[in-house]
Amino acid sequence: MLKILLPTIMLIPTICLTPPKWLWPASLAHSLIIALISLTWFTSLTNMTWTSINLYMMCDPLSTPLLALTCWLLPLMILASQNHMQAEPTTRQRTYLLALTALQTFLILAFSATELLLFYLMFEATLIPTLILITRWGNQAERLLAGNYFLFYTLAGSLPLLIALLALQNNTGTLSLLILQYTANNLSTSPTNLVWWLGCTVAFLVKMPLYGVHLWLPKAHVEAPIAGSMVLAAVLLKLGGYGLLRMVPLLAPLTKEMSYPFMVLSLWGVIMTSSICLRQTDLKSLIAYSSVSHMGLVTAGILTQTTWGAAGALALMIAHGLTSSALFCLANTNYERTHTRTLSLTRGLQGLLPLMAAWWLISSLANLALPPLPNLMAELVIITSLFNWSYWSLLLTGTATMLTAWYSLHMATAIQHGPPPTHLLTLSPSHTREHLLMTLHLLPLLLLVLNPSLIWGWAA
Repeated sequence: MLKILLPTIMLIPTICLTPPKWLWPASLAHSLIIALISLTWFTSLTNMTWTSINLYMMCDPLSTPLLALTCWLLPLMILASQNHMQAEPTTRQRTYLLALTALQTFLILAFSATELLLFYLMFEATLIPTLILITRWGNQAERLLAGNYFLFYTLAGSLPLLIALLALQNNTGTLSLLILQYTANNLSTSPTNLVWWLGCTVAFLVKMPLYGVHLWLPKAHVEAPIAGSMVLAAVLLKLGGYGLLRMVPLLAPLTKEMSYPFMVLSLWGVIMTSSICLRQTDLKSLIAYSSVSHMGLVTAGILTQTTWGAAGALALMIAHGLTSSALFCLANTNYERTHTRTLSLTRGLQGLLPLMAAWWLISSLANLALPPLPNLMAELVIITSLFNWSYWSLLLTGTATMLTAWYSLHMATAIQHGPPPTHLLTLSPSHTREHLLMTLHLLPLLLLVLNPSLIWGWAA
């Protein structure tokens, strides 16, 4: 763990002391080395228990894929941001990169924490750099409102979690995940325990986000700069899923009673947000709502409390992280050329940027879960576990799958096909940097087809 954490912290002097000319290449090279070293974590997955450096930071088959995804994303964010940040003064460029580095440090500490209080602190700490990214480098004046939504939704959800964790510490004498799994859980369905269950889970359901408390996400995505959108979609939403996967086994006797309304809401949310995607005019908003739809499936999979449900949820989190981040990068490359995200104003790009059209097609097919990609494996496993839970869920998941395919293909065809508007006839060609960025997103997704057990978690 320290071989990743220390180089990440050492990125701070690299960013502060590098001459302006070498700032972006040096930061990119340094973060790419960290990302490559992080892949060595997968070698310990044959051991199904914790791999430790000390009592407070460890990794296991559940946190390892998420840690690797976190480290893999930093060089991609730097690559994606390079073009539109070049016009900024050097001090602002350094501040931007420092915010990304701080975010990665907090996320590594959150995913590797064995103490629930340390996890809670890092869970909250990720708010600060993300809020800075949205409110300082957002595109439009509404970015302050989006920042407020993001901050208050997350805080309102997570403050009850702090009280619930303190109550857990008071009852069991520990908040260590290593010990809590062996403590006796004879929880009755008393009103106090039901409120405690809600306190433990609502913070993660808001972060996922569950349909009904999802309004902060499309606002934050639409207003955030490209790095903010990438890290939100790829990693920050996964904090909620990871927290649920850790907490649900500790709350097991109560979850069976309490999870029904949340499972129904998440499955209904998958259909509703997929329907919303079909009538979106803003490209980033469409991709943001598709994230809510996929995370609804993840929530339902986790709350089934089965091995298949948990494995499918983890696999879908990783596959969705790479896919949605790739879609946001493609949306950004279009925006940098056309200066609009409105679908009707960016038609017919296939003839103007043919290589980009290929990336759009692959990313859209990954989003609709084309075989044999990990997205399909994960969705099939979750749908199977839900069918086992209730036969009626097949109606909802089947409709959602059809709608996902519909809006994904609608998104790709709306941008690529048709006659291009007259104001788009002179576009700058696509750059090698952009093709490298898309390759680094989609190559891991294709390689996971060969060895999907890396992202199956405990079920592997």
